Amino acid sequence: MLILLPPSEGKSAARKGEPFILQELHFPVLNEARRSVLDALRTASGTADAHALLGVGASLSEDVRRNLILDEAPAAPAHDVYSGVLYDALGYARMTPVQKKKAREQCVVVSGLWGALGFGDRIPAYRLSMSVDLPGTGRLAAYWRKHLSAPLLEHAGSKLVVDCRSSTYTAAWAPPPQQTAAVNVFQFRGGKRTVVSHFAKHTRGELARHLLTRRGSAPSTPAALLRATHEKWAAELEPATSRKPAQLNILLD
Repeated sequence: MLILLPPSEGKSAARKGEPFILQELHFPVLNEARRSVLDALRTASGTADAHALLGVGASLSEDVRRNLILDEAPAAPAHDVYSGVLYDALGYARMTPVQKKKAREQCVVVSGLWGALGFGDRIPAYRLSMSVDLPGTGRLAAYWRKHLSAPLLEHAGSKLVVDCRSSTYTAAWAPPPQQTAAVNVFQFRGGKRTVVSHFAKHTRGELARHLLTRRGSAPSTPAALLRATHEKWAAELEPATSRKPAQLNILLD
């Protein structure tokens, strides 16, 4: 099983430690592309209109300034740097050593800066969304789409891909439909099914945690994923088509 995660907008910056080492990150074939984005981000973050280019408000000035020193800033494992609703619900820090090992082996974060990361890869805190049109690289989803397919296809192999990414990040790589299940979360309000973005993040994090901490073998098909999901939630499965992955729809009261 491979669980695809988005990064979090907010990051927990490491207070001490060595800088990241590019050659130590997973998917080394991406290093040249990563360096291009790092250089473009540094240049954009040093301009007068940096906030507009990066799509952030004035309150995030410290985050933008941090982009200027990413090669020198302390780094920490991705599972500690990424924070927010999904990662709080996933709760890596609350896992047993065996469960943490599974999380590091089975989770990949798709990122606007790094392309794709192993869950334990050491990175600094940064500010860059996949939706940004970055001078020097262009729109990042299109940029990474040219680079991610080969390494992620090789990494996924024949495993089931559980796609917990938001739409901003799914644009960067589409896994093979027949071995993939995209996770959607709906809530019933007034008898109608509605999409709930906050609870979607939380529930996707809870689902990832459940899959990593439950007993038994990891699901290997969308149908097995549905059975595992039914252990905690009401859910339904829309089968994959030739172009669209299966849709795992979790239904909240």
